[in-house]
Amino acid sequence: MSDKQHTIKQKVSVTGVGLHTGKKVTLTFNPAPENHWFKFQRTDVEGQPIIEADADLVVDTSRGTTLEKNGVRVHTTEHVLAALVGLGIDNCLIQVDGPEMPIMDGSSWKFIEALEAAEIVEQDAEREYFELTENLTYEDPIKKVEMLAVPQETFRVTVMVDYNSEVLGTQHAGMYHIGEFKEEISKCRTFVFLHELEALLAHNLIKGGDLDNAIVLVENELPKEKLDHLKKLFNKEHVEVKGRGVLNNTKLHFYNEPARHKLLDIVGDLALAGKPMKIHVLAARPGHAGNVAFAKKIKEVMKKQKNERMVPKLDLTATPVCNVRDIQTILPHRPPFLMVDKILELTPEYVIGVKNVTMTEFWTAGHFPDEPIMPGVLIVEALAQTGGVLCLKTVPDPENYQTYFLKIENAKFKQKVVPGDTLVFRMDLVDPIRRGMCHMKGLAYVGNKLVCEADMTAQIVKVRNLDKPVVA
Repeated sequence: MSDKQHTIKQKVSVTGVGLHTGKKVTLTFNPAPENHWFKFQRTDVEGQPIIEADADLVVDTSRGTTLEKNGVRVHTTEHVLAALVGLGIDNCLIQVDGPEMPIMDGSSWKFIEALEAAEIVEQDAEREYFELTENLTYEDPIKKVEMLAVPQETFRVTVMVDYNSEVLGTQHAGMYHIGEFKEEISKCRTFVFLHELEALLAHNLIKGGDLDNAIVLVENELPKEKLDHLKKLFNKEHVEVKGRGVLNNTKLHFYNEPARHKLLDIVGDLALAGKPMKIHVLAARPGHAGNVAFAKKIKEVMKKQKNERMVPKLDLTATPVCNVRDIQTILPHRPPFLMVDKILELTPEYVIGVKNVTMTEFWTAGHFPDEPIMPGVLIVEALAQTGGVLCLKTVPDPENYQTYFLKIENAKFKQKVVPGDTLVFRMDLVDPIRRGMCHMKGLAYVGNKLVCEADMTAQIVKVRNLDKPVVA
């Protein structure tokens, strides 16, 4: 498969029962646009809300991975997400008419079959991978979970499970690249020990649990009375186990199917980080809680990498696109409230401006005078002025227009700015300008450190009879 993004050609549905509710539920995979990734949609809820496949939205990992947004949940998402990742699909809208995914046979196989029937198609956008430059670790000493990710040219996973059980023993499983997922991993079913299953059923927690959608491991020989009880519990005519082993002697797809299923869960849970990966994950005794925690750590690294890529690589001594005199022909601001010294880059999509912070600034005498710190509101103002240049350069006569800022959201301040610092501002258009409305993302840096960010909305307005001073 190429390094372009992929989706499916047409929608396709599967129907089954939910593991927890035991109710019939239909899941529909839909094509999605580029850079969409995976999103769930509850079609049975008013407004049909969408819940992104995002590790930050995970609210429960006790019996599967549950996502919640604005009070609406989707349960047991990992097997569905694993199928999408395993087939190299990047963009899909997953509609479901109930609170949980259908459990099917406890693996990803039925989802794989449906997605292939829908036909996987290439999109125009390039696939963006998450890659590591150094090792990343996670450990839960209480649950004895250890996870390590190292740089790799493919997405590779190695798993070890050990439950101190003679029946299960210590098992290992590996996937050298994602191309092995379909044949080697996707058919591997979830597993549970009989004593755990009985406890869950006794508390009415998995109404959809069945001997057909899980491997049930039995650690001790069962007397006839126990087998008769299990027949009633599972509503099965025949329930048997020869010694210790698997209830009803279910034939395993692989000798290490439980370990391979844990690998399947990792593939699905790590999809919550938000993009395909080129890493080697090594996991000991993994579970959903650890997988999600590791996905969150990966997301943190992704954010750090993105911020580092966004740091403008500039020659601050280069001839500016707009010097301070040019800026004053565009903006109405004047010293001491002109917060931008020069514009180094200006395109239809973004602008980069610079301000040298000095001890002669008007605020130094009153804002922490013993340790002058630039007020955060002035950093935001400087970002706004830089964005004003971007907006006004889209009209042929900017001197007859002004930008009025309508909204500032998600403003964050990362560290203080002091005299001697050189502030670099970058404002990017989030959407094309329509009817004079400009939606922008602003970032302010000192060196390679992000000091401030904010989302801003401005409106370009024509000013009549504006008496602007002539700049000599």
